[in-house]
Amino acid sequence: MFDISRIAKKYNSDLFTGMNMEDEERLTLTLQVGGNPDWMSRLPERLLDVPLWNLAIPGSHDSMSFCLDVSSPVLRSQPCLLRVIDRLFPCWTRPCVYRWATTQQSVLSDQCDLGIRFLDLRIARKPAGGSKLFFAHGIYTLISVKEALDELATWLDAHPKEIVVISCSHFESLTDEDHFHLTDYIITLFGKKLCSSQDIPTLRSCWSRGQQVIVSYGNQQMVLQHPELWTGIPYWYADSADPKKVIAYLEDQQHRGRPAGFYVSGLNLTEDAAYVLLHPLQDMRKMTTRALSLLLRWAGEQRPGRQAGGVNILCCDFVDISPFCSLVIGLNHKLLAATPPVCSMPPRASRSHVIGCCHSKPTGDQAWENTSNSDSPRPASYQPCHCPQNKMTTSMCNVTVGRSLKR
Repeated sequence: MFDISRIAKKYNSDLFTGMNMEDEERLTLTLQVGGNPDWMSRLPERLLDVPLWNLAIPGSHDSMSFCLDVSSPVLRSQPCLLRVIDRLFPCWTRPCVYRWATTQQSVLSDQCDLGIRFLDLRIARKPAGGSKLFFAHGIYTLISVKEALDELATWLDAHPKEIVVISCSHFESLTDEDHFHLTDYIITLFGKKLCSSQDIPTLRSCWSRGQQVIVSYGNQQMVLQHPELWTGIPYWYADSADPKKVIAYLEDQQHRGRPAGFYVSGLNLTEDAAYVLLHPLQDMRKMTTRALSLLLRWAGEQRPGRQAGGVNILCCDFVDISPFCSLVIGLNHKLLAATPPVCSMPPRASRSHVIGCCHSKPTGDQAWENTSNSDSPRPASYQPCHCPQNKMTTSMCNVTVGRSLKR
Protein backbone atom coordinates (compact mmCIF):
# COMPACT_ATOMS: atom_id res chain seq x y z
CA MET A 1 0.00 0.00 0.00
CA PHE A 2 1.60 3.25 -1.17
CA ASP A 3 0.77 6.76 0.08
CA ILE A 4 1.13 9.15 -2.86
CA SER A 5 2.12 12.08 -0.63
CA ARG A 6 4.88 9.95 0.89
CA ILE A 7 6.07 8.90 -2.57
CA ALA A 8 6.20 12.52 -3.70
CA LYS A 9 8.14 13.55 -0.63
CA LYS A 10 10.66 10.71 -0.81
CA TYR A 11 11.30 10.43 -4.53
CA ASN A 12 9.82 13.42 -6.27
CA SER A 13 9.37 16.51 -4.14
CA ASP A 14 8.23 18.69 -7.07
CA LEU A 15 5.45 16.35 -8.20
CA PHE A 16 2.71 18.83 -7.28
CA THR A 17 4.59 21.92 -8.46
CA GLY A 18 2.51 24.08 -10.80
CA MET A 19 -0.76 22.23 -10.13
CA ASN A 20 -3.98 23.77 -8.95
CA MET A 21 -6.12 22.05 -6.32
CA GLU A 22 -8.29 20.32 -8.93
CA ASP A 23 -5.24 18.80 -10.66
CA GLU A 24 -3.81 17.63 -7.33
CA GLU A 25 -7.08 15.88 -6.52
CA ARG A 26 -7.09 14.31 -9.99
CA LEU A 27 -3.53 13.04 -9.47
CA THR A 28 -4.46 11.47 -6.15
CA LEU A 29 -7.41 9.71 -7.81
CA THR A 30 -5.26 8.60 -10.75
CA LEU A 31 -2.68 6.94 -8.54
CA GLN A 32 -4.78 4.32 -6.86
CA VAL A 33 -3.33 3.06 -3.60
CA GLY A 34 -1.67 -0.30 -4.26
CA GLY A 35 -2.45 -0.34 -7.99
CA ASN A 36 -3.30 1.69 -11.07
CA PRO A 37 -5.51 -0.51 -13.28
CA ASP A 38 -7.23 2.42 -15.04
CA TRP A 39 -4.77 5.27 -14.73
CA MET A 40 -4.92 6.32 -18.39
CA SER A 41 -8.66 6.88 -18.24
CA ARG A 42 -8.17 9.11 -15.17
CA LEU A 43 -5.58 11.49 -16.60
CA PRO A 44 -6.59 15.16 -16.81
CA GLU A 45 -8.39 16.38 -19.93
CA ARG A 46 -5.39 18.46 -21.00
CA LEU A 47 -3.25 15.34 -21.43
CA LEU A 48 -5.65 13.39 -23.64
CA ASP A 49 -4.30 14.89 -26.88
CA VAL A 50 -0.61 14.46 -26.04
CA PRO A 51 1.11 11.83 -28.26
CA LEU A 52 1.75 8.70 -26.23
CA TRP A 53 5.48 8.98 -26.86
CA ASN A 54 5.43 12.28 -24.95
CA LEU A 55 3.78 10.76 -21.86
CA ALA A 56 5.57 8.93 -19.05
CA ILE A 57 4.67 5.23 -19.26
CA PRO A 58 5.79 2.55 -16.78
CA GLY A 59 7.10 -0.68 -18.29
CA SER A 60 8.49 -3.99 -17.10
CA HIS A 61 11.87 -5.29 -18.24
CA ASP A 62 11.72 -8.90 -19.47
CA SER A 63 8.04 -9.03 -18.59
CA MET A 64 7.67 -12.83 -18.85
CA SER A 65 10.69 -13.82 -16.77
CA PHE A 66 8.42 -14.63 -13.82
CA CYS A 67 7.77 -18.09 -15.28
CA LEU A 68 11.21 -19.33 -16.35
CA ASP A 69 11.56 -23.11 -16.64
CA VAL A 70 14.49 -24.19 -14.48
CA SER A 71 14.54 -27.55 -16.28
CA SER A 72 15.05 -26.04 -19.74
CA PRO A 73 18.50 -25.69 -21.37
CA VAL A 74 20.22 -22.31 -21.66
CA LEU A 75 19.63 -20.42 -24.89
CA ARG A 76 21.74 -21.08 -27.96
CA SER A 77 22.62 -17.38 -27.98
CA GLN A 78 24.37 -17.69 -24.60
CA PRO A 79 28.20 -17.85 -24.49
CA CYS A 80 29.70 -21.11 -25.73
CA LEU A 81 31.40 -21.83 -22.40
CA LEU A 82 28.10 -21.55 -20.51
CA ARG A 83 26.40 -23.92 -22.94
CA VAL A 84 29.19 -26.48 -22.53
CA ILE A 85 28.99 -26.27 -18.74
CA ASP A 86 25.20 -26.58 -18.98
CA ARG A 87 25.57 -29.88 -20.83
CA LEU A 88 27.97 -31.20 -18.20
CA PHE A 89 26.47 -29.76 -15.01
CA PRO A 90 22.85 -28.72 -15.69
CA CYS A 91 21.98 -29.12 -12.01
CA TRP A 92 24.31 -26.19 -11.28
CA THR A 93 24.00 -23.89 -14.28
CA ARG A 94 20.21 -23.79 -14.63
CA PRO A 95 19.34 -22.81 -11.04
CA CYS A 96 22.09 -20.18 -11.25
CA VAL A 97 20.74 -18.77 -14.53
CA TYR A 98 17.23 -18.88 -13.08
CA ARG A 99 18.23 -16.75 -10.06
CA TRP A 100 19.84 -14.07 -12.21
CA ALA A 101 17.48 -14.14 -15.20
CA THR A 102 14.26 -13.77 -13.18
CA THR A 103 13.44 -10.04 -13.26
CA GLN A 104 9.68 -10.13 -12.57
CA GLN A 105 7.43 -12.07 -10.21
CA SER A 106 3.91 -11.09 -11.32
CA VAL A 107 1.78 -12.43 -14.18
CA LEU A 108 0.93 -10.02 -17.02
CA SER A 109 -2.55 -9.13 -15.78
CA ASP A 110 -1.19 -8.27 -12.33
CA GLN A 111 1.53 -6.14 -13.91
CA CYS A 112 -1.14 -4.27 -15.87
CA ASP A 113 -3.19 -3.79 -12.70
CA LEU A 114 -0.14 -2.15 -11.12
CA GLY A 115 -0.02 0.30 -14.02
CA ILE A 116 2.46 -1.30 -16.42
CA ARG A 117 1.68 -0.27 -20.01
CA PHE A 118 4.84 -1.42 -21.79
CA LEU A 119 5.60 -5.14 -22.02
CA ASP A 120 9.04 -6.39 -23.00
CA LEU A 121 8.34 -9.76 -24.67
CA ARG A 122 11.40 -11.72 -25.82
CA ILE A 123 10.20 -14.56 -27.96
CA ALA A 124 11.96 -17.88 -28.64
CA ARG A 125 11.45 -21.37 -30.00
CA LYS A 126 12.39 -24.19 -27.65
CA PRO A 127 14.69 -26.88 -29.12
CA ALA A 128 12.06 -29.54 -28.39
CA GLY A 129 8.99 -27.37 -28.03
CA GLY A 130 7.20 -28.38 -31.21
CA SER A 131 5.35 -25.60 -33.03
CA LYS A 132 4.71 -23.61 -29.85
CA LEU A 133 6.58 -20.40 -29.21
CA PHE A 134 7.71 -19.37 -25.76
CA PHE A 135 9.59 -16.50 -24.13
CA ALA A 136 13.17 -16.55 -22.97
CA HIS A 137 15.73 -14.81 -20.79
CA GLY A 138 18.77 -16.99 -20.31
CA ILE A 139 16.48 -20.01 -20.25
CA TYR A 140 12.98 -20.59 -21.64
CA THR A 141 9.60 -19.94 -20.01
CA LEU A 142 6.83 -22.33 -19.02
CA ILE A 143 4.05 -20.15 -20.47
CA SER A 144 3.66 -20.01 -24.25
CA VAL A 145 3.29 -16.85 -26.32
CA LYS A 146 -0.33 -17.59 -27.17
CA GLU A 147 -1.25 -18.16 -23.53
CA ALA A 148 0.31 -14.85 -22.50
CA LEU A 149 -1.31 -12.86 -25.33
CA ASP A 150 -4.70 -14.42 -24.57
CA GLU A 151 -4.36 -13.32 -20.94
CA LEU A 152 -3.53 -9.80 -22.07
CA ALA A 153 -6.49 -9.69 -24.47
CA THR A 154 -8.83 -10.67 -21.63
CA TRP A 155 -7.41 -7.93 -19.42
CA LEU A 156 -7.85 -5.33 -22.16
CA ASP A 157 -11.52 -6.28 -22.59
CA ALA A 158 -12.04 -5.44 -18.93
CA HIS A 159 -10.21 -2.10 -19.24
CA PRO A 160 -11.39 -0.55 -22.53
CA LYS A 161 -9.65 2.82 -22.04
CA GLU A 162 -6.17 1.49 -21.30
CA ILE A 163 -3.54 1.30 -24.05
CA VAL A 164 -0.66 -1.19 -23.87
CA VAL A 165 2.56 -1.08 -25.88
CA ILE A 166 3.92 -4.56 -26.66
CA SER A 167 7.52 -4.97 -27.75
CA CYS A 168 8.16 -8.31 -29.48
CA SER A 169 11.89 -8.87 -29.92
CA HIS A 170 14.93 -11.17 -29.96
CA PHE A 171 13.08 -14.06 -31.73
CA GLU A 172 15.54 -16.76 -30.67
CA SER A 173 15.61 -19.52 -33.35
CA LEU A 174 12.38 -18.38 -35.06
CA THR A 175 11.91 -19.28 -38.73
CA ASP A 176 10.13 -17.23 -41.42
CA GLU A 177 7.15 -19.52 -40.97
CA ASP A 178 7.14 -18.84 -37.23
CA HIS A 179 7.06 -15.09 -37.90
CA PHE A 180 4.20 -15.51 -40.35
CA HIS A 181 2.07 -17.49 -37.88
CA LEU A 182 2.93 -15.24 -34.93
CA THR A 183 2.04 -11.97 -36.68
CA ASP A 184 -1.12 -13.55 -38.06
CA TYR A 185 -2.13 -14.61 -34.55
CA ILE A 186 -1.44 -11.14 -33.10
CA ILE A 187 -3.44 -9.37 -35.82
CA THR A 188 -6.33 -11.83 -35.53
CA LEU A 189 -6.40 -11.76 -31.73
CA PHE A 190 -6.37 -8.00 -31.25
CA GLY A 191 -8.08 -7.02 -34.52
CA LYS A 192 -9.50 -3.49 -34.37
CA LYS A 193 -7.75 -2.89 -31.06
CA LEU A 194 -4.46 -2.50 -32.96
CA CYS A 195 -3.22 1.02 -33.53
CA SER A 196 -1.80 1.57 -37.01
CA SER A 197 1.83 2.61 -37.32
CA GLN A 198 0.63 5.38 -39.66
CA ASP A 199 -1.21 7.13 -36.80
CA ILE A 200 -0.02 9.55 -34.13
CA PRO A 201 -1.60 7.87 -31.10
CA THR A 202 -3.08 9.92 -28.29
CA LEU A 203 -5.44 8.73 -25.60
CA ARG A 204 -8.36 10.56 -27.20
CA SER A 205 -7.65 9.28 -30.72
CA CYS A 206 -7.23 5.69 -29.51
CA TRP A 207 -10.45 5.84 -27.50
CA SER A 208 -12.40 7.22 -30.46
CA ARG A 209 -11.29 4.27 -32.61
CA GLY A 210 -11.46 1.60 -29.92
CA GLN A 211 -7.69 1.02 -30.16
CA GLN A 212 -5.79 -0.40 -27.20
CA VAL A 213 -2.67 -2.14 -28.50
CA ILE A 214 0.54 -0.88 -30.10
CA VAL A 215 2.74 -3.75 -31.26
CA SER A 216 6.42 -3.10 -31.87
CA TYR A 217 7.88 -5.99 -33.85
CA GLY A 218 11.62 -6.47 -34.15
CA ASN A 219 11.57 -7.96 -37.63
CA GLN A 220 11.58 -5.30 -40.33
CA GLN A 221 10.39 -7.66 -43.06
CA MET A 222 7.17 -8.36 -41.15
CA VAL A 223 6.73 -4.66 -40.27
CA LEU A 224 6.84 -3.73 -43.97
CA GLN A 225 4.11 -6.26 -44.72
CA HIS A 226 1.74 -5.22 -41.93
CA PRO A 227 0.82 -1.56 -41.20
CA GLU A 228 -0.54 -2.75 -37.83
CA LEU A 229 3.03 -3.42 -36.67
CA TRP A 230 5.48 -0.76 -35.48
CA THR A 231 9.25 -0.82 -35.88
CA GLY A 232 11.44 -1.79 -32.95
CA ILE A 233 11.43 0.65 -30.03
CA PRO A 234 14.88 1.90 -28.92
CA TYR A 235 15.80 0.61 -25.46
CA TRP A 236 18.46 2.52 -23.53
CA TYR A 237 20.22 0.36 -20.93
CA ALA A 238 23.66 0.68 -19.36
CA ASP A 239 24.64 -3.01 -19.17
CA SER A 240 25.98 -2.47 -15.65
CA ALA A 241 25.37 -3.72 -12.13
CA ASP A 242 26.16 -0.29 -10.69
CA PRO A 243 23.07 1.98 -10.39
CA LYS A 244 25.26 5.10 -10.54
CA LYS A 245 26.62 3.98 -13.90
CA VAL A 246 23.07 3.26 -15.08
CA ILE A 247 22.02 6.81 -14.22
CA ALA A 248 25.17 8.31 -15.77
CA TYR A 249 24.53 6.39 -18.98
CA LEU A 250 20.88 7.48 -19.21
CA GLU A 251 21.81 11.11 -18.59
CA ASP A 252 24.49 10.92 -21.28
CA GLN A 253 21.90 9.55 -23.71
CA GLN A 254 19.49 12.34 -22.78
CA HIS A 255 22.12 14.98 -23.57
CA ARG A 256 22.38 13.49 -27.07
CA GLY A 257 18.66 14.00 -27.57
CA ARG A 258 15.67 11.69 -27.36
CA PRO A 259 14.23 9.71 -30.31
CA ALA A 260 11.26 11.24 -32.11
CA GLY A 261 8.84 8.42 -31.24
CA PHE A 262 8.56 5.79 -28.52
CA TYR A 263 11.71 4.93 -26.60
CA VAL A 264 12.64 3.19 -23.35
CA SER A 265 14.90 4.28 -20.50
CA GLY A 266 15.94 1.10 -18.73
CA LEU A 267 16.41 1.30 -14.96
CA ASN A 268 17.34 -2.38 -14.96
CA LEU A 269 20.74 -3.58 -13.77
CA THR A 270 22.83 -6.16 -15.63
CA GLU A 271 25.18 -8.67 -14.03
CA ASP A 272 28.14 -10.36 -15.70
CA ALA A 273 29.96 -13.63 -14.99
CA ALA A 274 32.48 -11.95 -12.68
CA TYR A 275 29.72 -10.33 -10.62
CA VAL A 276 27.86 -13.65 -10.26
CA LEU A 277 30.99 -15.48 -9.14
CA LEU A 278 31.83 -12.77 -6.61
CA HIS A 279 28.30 -12.76 -5.18
CA PRO A 280 27.35 -16.45 -4.80
CA LEU A 281 24.59 -15.77 -2.26
CA GLN A 282 22.95 -12.95 -4.21
CA ASP A 283 20.36 -12.93 -6.98
CA MET A 284 18.75 -10.39 -9.30
CA ARG A 285 16.06 -9.39 -6.82
CA LYS A 286 18.54 -8.66 -4.03
CA MET A 287 20.75 -6.66 -6.38
CA THR A 288 17.75 -4.68 -7.66
CA THR A 289 16.32 -4.02 -4.19
CA ARG A 290 19.57 -2.46 -2.99
CA ALA A 291 19.63 -0.08 -5.97
CA LEU A 292 15.95 0.86 -6.11
CA SER A 293 16.09 3.90 -3.84
CA LEU A 294 18.73 5.60 -5.98
CA LEU A 295 17.09 4.62 -9.28
CA LEU A 296 13.62 5.74 -8.21
CA ARG A 297 14.91 9.04 -6.88
CA TRP A 298 16.44 9.72 -10.31
CA ALA A 299 13.21 8.66 -12.03
CA GLY A 300 11.22 11.04 -9.82
CA GLU A 301 13.33 13.96 -11.02
CA GLN A 302 12.50 13.32 -14.69
CA ARG A 303 9.97 15.11 -16.85
CA PRO A 304 8.11 13.65 -19.83
CA GLY A 305 7.67 15.52 -23.09
CA ARG A 306 9.23 16.17 -26.47
CA GLN A 307 12.18 18.21 -25.14
CA ALA A 308 15.68 16.75 -25.47
CA GLY A 309 15.73 15.18 -22.00
CA GLY A 310 12.06 14.22 -21.89
CA VAL A 311 11.40 10.64 -20.78
CA ASN A 312 8.81 8.34 -22.34
CA ILE A 313 8.80 4.68 -21.25
CA LEU A 314 10.70 3.80 -18.09
CA CYS A 315 11.33 0.11 -17.45
CA CYS A 316 12.24 -1.52 -14.17
CA ASP A 317 12.78 -4.99 -12.70
CA PHE A 318 10.42 -6.37 -10.03
CA VAL A 319 7.79 -3.72 -10.60
CA ASP A 320 5.64 -4.97 -7.72
CA ILE A 321 8.09 -4.41 -4.85
CA SER A 322 8.19 -0.60 -4.98
CA PRO A 323 6.04 2.42 -5.89
CA PHE A 324 7.69 2.46 -9.34
CA CYS A 325 4.45 2.51 -11.35
CA SER A 326 2.79 5.25 -9.31
CA LEU A 327 5.95 7.32 -9.45
CA VAL A 328 6.22 7.15 -13.25
CA ILE A 329 2.51 7.79 -13.80
CA GLY A 330 2.75 10.84 -11.55
CA LEU A 331 5.41 12.37 -13.81
CA ASN A 332 2.70 13.10 -16.39
CA HIS A 333 1.23 15.76 -14.14
CA LYS A 334 4.38 17.80 -14.56
CA LEU A 335 3.11 18.40 -18.10
CA LEU A 336 0.15 20.36 -16.73
CA ALA A 337 2.33 23.30 -15.75
CA ALA A 338 3.54 23.58 -19.36
CA THR A 339 0.22 22.82 -21.06
CA PRO A 340 -2.09 25.87 -21.58
CA PRO A 341 -5.73 25.34 -20.59
CA VAL A 342 -8.07 24.39 -23.41
CA CYS A 343 -11.31 26.31 -23.86
CA SER A 344 -14.07 23.84 -23.06
CA MET A 345 -16.98 26.01 -24.20
CA PRO A 346 -19.68 23.79 -25.72
CA PRO A 347 -20.65 24.81 -29.28
CA ARG A 348 -24.07 26.11 -28.24
CA ALA A 349 -23.07 27.61 -24.90
CA SER A 350 -23.81 31.24 -24.22
CA ARG A 351 -20.87 33.45 -25.13
CA SER A 352 -21.38 35.40 -21.92
CA HIS A 353 -19.97 32.44 -19.98
CA VAL A 354 -16.56 32.85 -21.59
CA ILE A 355 -14.59 36.02 -20.89
CA GLY A 356 -11.90 37.15 -23.30
CA CYS A 357 -12.18 34.01 -25.44
CA CYS A 358 -11.91 34.09 -29.22
CA HIS A 359 -15.51 32.77 -29.37
CA SER A 360 -16.93 35.59 -27.24
CA LYS A 361 -17.41 39.27 -27.93
CA PRO A 362 -13.88 40.72 -28.31
CA THR A 363 -12.80 42.19 -24.99
CA GLY A 364 -9.46 42.75 -23.28
CA ASP A 365 -6.65 40.85 -25.00
CA GLN A 366 -8.85 39.70 -27.86
CA ALA A 367 -9.88 43.29 -28.56
CA TRP A 368 -6.19 44.14 -28.86
CA GLU A 369 -5.70 41.37 -31.42
CA ASN A 370 -8.63 42.56 -33.53
CA THR A 371 -7.49 46.16 -33.59
CA SER A 372 -6.19 47.50 -36.88
CA ASN A 373 -3.22 49.06 -35.16
CA SER A 374 -0.82 46.11 -35.01
CA ASP A 375 1.90 48.32 -33.52
CA SER A 376 0.05 48.93 -30.28
CA PRO A 377 1.60 47.19 -27.26
CA ARG A 378 0.16 43.77 -26.41
CA PRO A 379 -1.17 43.17 -22.88
CA ALA A 380 1.09 41.24 -20.50
CA SER A 381 -1.51 38.48 -20.19
CA TYR A 382 -1.66 37.93 -23.96
CA GLN A 383 -1.44 34.12 -24.57
CA PRO A 384 -2.05 31.68 -27.47
CA CYS A 385 -5.63 30.48 -27.88
CA HIS A 386 -5.99 26.70 -27.69
CA CYS A 387 -9.74 26.60 -28.20
CA PRO A 388 -10.70 23.54 -30.31
CA GLN A 389 -13.23 25.63 -32.27
CA ASN A 390 -10.64 28.22 -33.32
CA LYS A 391 -9.49 27.47 -36.86
CA MET A 392 -7.11 30.44 -37.08
CA THR A 393 -3.65 29.49 -35.91
CA THR A 394 -2.78 33.14 -35.30
CA SER A 395 -5.74 33.82 -33.01
CA MET A 396 -4.85 34.60 -29.42
CA CYS A 397 -6.90 34.97 -26.27
CA ASN A 398 -6.96 34.83 -22.52
CA VAL A 399 -9.42 32.07 -21.56
CA THR A 400 -11.57 32.20 -18.46
CA VAL A 401 -14.31 29.61 -18.30
CA GLY A 402 -17.32 30.09 -16.05
CA ARG A 403 -18.07 27.53 -13.37
CA SER A 404 -21.28 26.49 -15.14
CA LEU A 405 -19.19 25.18 -18.05
CA LYS A 406 -16.78 23.04 -16.03
CA ARG A 407 -17.07 19.35 -16.86
